[in-house]
Amino acid sequence: MTIHKEGRRLLFVLLLVLSAGYFGVDWLSSGQETVTTLYIIVALVVYLLVLQFFRLPKISVKNNESHILAPAEGKVVVIEEAIEDEYLKEKRKQISIFMSPLNVHVNRMPASGSVKFFKYHPGKYLVAWHPKSSTENERTTMVVATKKGPDVLVRQIAGAVARRIKWYVKEGQQLAQGDEFGFIKFGSRVDIFLPLDADIKVKIGDKTKGGETVLAVLK
Repeated sequence: MTIHKEGRRLLFVLLLVLSAGYFGVDWLSSGQETVTTLYIIVALVVYLLVLQFFRLPKISVKNNESHILAPAEGKVVVIEEAIEDEYLKEKRKQISIFMSPLNVHVNRMPASGSVKFFKYHPGKYLVAWHPKSSTENERTTMVVATKKGPDVLVRQIAGAVARRIKWYVKEGQQLAQGDEFGFIKFGSRVDIFLPLDADIKVKIGDKTKGGETVLAVLK
């Protein structure tokens, strides 16, 4: 278990702020032990919550060209047929994974292949489960030309709490299954659009682990 690069600077600054806050509280309370002890407890809880958000656990990726792995840790909230009208322009099977602030927020490649298309969209910050969040919120769209053949579209979506999307890919880049392609700060959602004949291996409510859980099998 390590700390993700996206959180290292923030955690250092937060440590400085909380430390300065301690001395401020100590001075304002004239050194009252009860007040300073309460501050230490609250500050420790806050720091640990932020620390766990940026954790980067080791994973075991079992590469399989037919498998589509979960791009994020979270809970499956949508499995349905939907029209993807930004790039694919056709009906696909959509799987959506909701990431709470308690989940690991690294986004991983669902399949090995090349990045065929990538685009960042600025937008709103509707709650992640809002029907219009996938088309109106800040988001990225990535299309992967898989080694198996079919194109797979993955969309990072910011939410009401998550207000910063990071990505580490560009068009033409070759990536392996399980590689990091992005990070969403403080909870949101990831959508993935698969061919209609894909054999879905999860159901609504299932918990996923990015780079490990098999979402579907390509035919």
